[in-house]
Amino acid sequence: MNNNIIRELKESDYSSVKEIYEQGIATKNATFETSAPDWEEWDKKYLSNCRFVAEENGSVVGWAALSAVSGRCVYAGVCEVSVYVHKDFNGKGIGRKLLSSLIEASEKNNIWTLQAGIFPENKASIKLHLYLGFREVGRRERIGQMDGIWRDTVLLEKRSNIVGV
Repeated sequence: MNNNIIRELKESDYSSVKEIYEQGIATKNATFETSAPDWEEWDKKYLSNCRFVAEENGSVVGWAALSAVSGRCVYAGVCEVSVYVHKDFNGKGIGRKLLSSLIEASEKNNIWTLQAGIFPENKASIKLHLYLGFREVGRRERIGQMDGIWRDTVLLEKRSNIVGV
């Protein structure tokens, strides 16, 4: 990746973020979602202090963010990761840089567990997460339907390096 930076996501980035999210939705191997939300809905879902974009030559080419897994206070430090890269930039290390930034930000914000539910067909994403210290903790069989077909997800998690956790 040349001439690139990882920086905090701004509201003005959302049209590019939405386009990249829609590309992921179209693969049918990135999410169960069928459409990307508007900014207000997206903004409510993701933690404001753990959102990043990858920018190359002035264009947003990827994004990553954390969302809470539960509203219960006991799970306040447990978040789900979302990482999406523009289809023209896959395989260039952008996902690794984005996920690394999320991991670092999560630890600064007292998040002790990151989790990811990934379709088993998304081998590149599973490989990336394992490379950055996630471990496979299970498989959720027939967890949801897509186009009338039951799909599994591989559940991965990463425990924090925060002292005392």
